[in-house]
Amino acid sequence: MPIRYGRMVATPFTFYRGAAAVMASDLGAGPQSGLTTQLVGDAHLSNFGGFASPERALVFDINDFDETHPGPFEWDVKRLAASIEIAGRHRGFEESARRATVLATVRSYREAMREFAIMSNLDIWYARLDVEGMLSRYSSEIGKSTHKRLQRTVTKAESKDRLKAKTKLTETVDGQLRFRSDPPLLVRIEELFDPALHAQLDDAIHGAFDRYRETLPDDRRHLVESYRFVDVARKVVGVGSVGTRSWVALLVGRDESDPLFLQIKEAVPSVLEPYTQPCEFENQGERVVAGQRLMQAASDIFLGWQHVEGVDGSAHQYYMRQLWDWKASADIETMVPELFNVYGQMCGWALARGHARSGDAIAIGAYLGGSDTFDQAIVEFSLAYADQNELDHAALVAAIESGRLQAQTGL
Repeated sequence: MPIRYGRMVATPFTFYRGAAAVMASDLGAGPQSGLTTQLVGDAHLSNFGGFASPERALVFDINDFDETHPGPFEWDVKRLAASIEIAGRHRGFEESARRATVLATVRSYREAMREFAIMSNLDIWYARLDVEGMLSRYSSEIGKSTHKRLQRTVTKAESKDRLKAKTKLTETVDGQLRFRSDPPLLVRIEELFDPALHAQLDDAIHGAFDRYRETLPDDRRHLVESYRFVDVARKVVGVGSVGTRSWVALLVGRDESDPLFLQIKEAVPSVLEPYTQPCEFENQGERVVAGQRLMQAASDIFLGWQHVEGVDGSAHQYYMRQLWDWKASADIETMVPELFNVYGQMCGWALARGHARSGDAIAIGAYLGGSDTFDQAIVEFSLAYADQNELDHAALVAAIESGRLQAQTGL
């Protein structure tokens, strides 16, 4: 938890990223539209990005579903819009630029939803925003320099794959490939526990991996079974995920030039559940996988779930996915206002598509209407919530300075 608090306390924006539970409580106490869809649950702008589809195309979509759960569609819209305002303040963008970007983001969501409302169910299901479509859709709104920056991002994303993970995360020791040790962010399992507990957890993870394969379709199971389990390590990731158990597994196929990295990430009840409805799944990992498959246009072929018997004697629920498979993340720290605006529109479109796949696009589109009334209301909400977020961040700063909470910064 000190690492988590250290990341959250850095800025109001990093606080917001780690405070999904705080906002869920706030939203749960407010009015609701009554129009339920599958929610991301943590739809801030850094939880969107590019990744590879099974057809090996780079697509833009939502990429984090730890908090996914059914709920009122507007909760996701509010979380996304507020994140735009908060990130814009963090970057020092002028108020007019921030307002224009929040408006553009919500307008993109509203107009996309109204487009989906007149499409067939199959057309909605097949809709996606790949790189070619993205550059074509927004070419009129970006200049040459921004276009070149996007192209560089695409090139960089396509290089972030399992071979790059091998170079960055592993080393060869006594002729065997294994994870390198980089505590506290990457720690091999034998460094965490004494030999007896290490052996116990290692056996539990191997057993869970065997059961995980049963949650995959037959063809994916056949593929995974062609790989050999080699090593496992604990890996700290994200902001909101810090404090939950997260592991990475190394598997090898034909030889060490054919690695496969799987992330084994603990799934706990969604922060939305106390304010909506009980989870329908016995395993929280299955909840995450089901929500992701429902909302994403193209999901990781290795998505599955299982539980692991921990050294504490309790069963912990997990979902599994490929660690890196072409990954393009938004670099908020370097975005110029022009790209920030376009990026918000892309997020709005992707969120609308996810909601249209799982909810009633006609009802939501009719609720939103053809005017900008909804857009303006969400802008005002975003301004007010960004103010509250700054107060909440200040409270965390005070708690750390007083010694009530411990924070480890710089990690």
